[in-house]
This record gives sequence, structure tokens and C-alpha cells, in this order.
Amino acid sequence: MALDSSVDPALQQLREVRLKILRLHKALLESERVTYEQFYGRITSSGEFFRLVVDHEWFNWLRPMSQFIIQMDDVIHAKEPVDLQQVSSLLEQAQIMLQPVEEGTLTEKRYYQAIQRDPDIAMMHGEISKLLQGSKSLD
Repeated sequence: MALDSSVDPALQQLREVRLKILRLHKALLESERVTYEQFYGRITSSGEFFRLVVDHEWFNWLRPMSQFIIQMDDVIHAKEPVDLQQVSSLLEQAQIMLQPVEEGTLTEKRYYQAIQRDPDIAMMHGEISKLLQGSKSLD
């Protein structure tokens, strides 16, 4: 629930960013699954895949994105009023989190590699980046 109407455009943008990050997260999981299977062999069930995503170090770099989606959900579906600073902070965090850097942190490198490997992920990254550029005008 928004505190006042000035939060509404930012909250709507956060909803759009969340949907796009959710799609990106799913695509990244699938892309990482394919790469994982090239190294370790076929994953035979969705239960096994879930356990790997939760426990295997191969997927560690995606966990912050999973947690971030939950944070966005908490704000979007909050029972108490949300202020513009909360929403702006999440939009800024999204920009920071989604930085592909060839020689950066493990997360930045793995994200960079996924973008290089998969044109769909590259397109999703571009869409989210464009959407987040608009968030600067909401502050």
C-alpha cells in the first residue's frame, strides 16, 4: 500500500522491474542448468534441480537475486504504507545487482558470462537496464 500518490509511479515501476527480474532469474537458472549439465551430467528431476539450486556452489551466485525478488515482493505487497525512499532504494539495488563485469566479482563475472552465452538473457538485461534508467527520473 502506497503512502501517497507520489509513490505510485515508482511502485508501478518496481512491479515492472520485479516481473522482468523474475523472468531473467528463470532464464539464468535454465542457462546455468544447461552449463552445469555439461560439466556434471544430466539433472534427472525437478526435485534434484531444486536441491542443486539451493545447495550447490554452482548456483550460489544466483541466490542474492532470489532474495532480492523476495525483498521486492515484501514492499509491493506490504500491508503498511510504503514510502518513496523504500521503493527508490530497491530500484537502485537492482541497478547495482545487475552489473555484468568481465573481471568483476563472482556474481558480476557469471552474469557477464550468461549474457555472452545466451542472447535471450542479453535482451532481458537490456530491457531491465532501460527500465531502470527511467527510475532515476522518479527521485
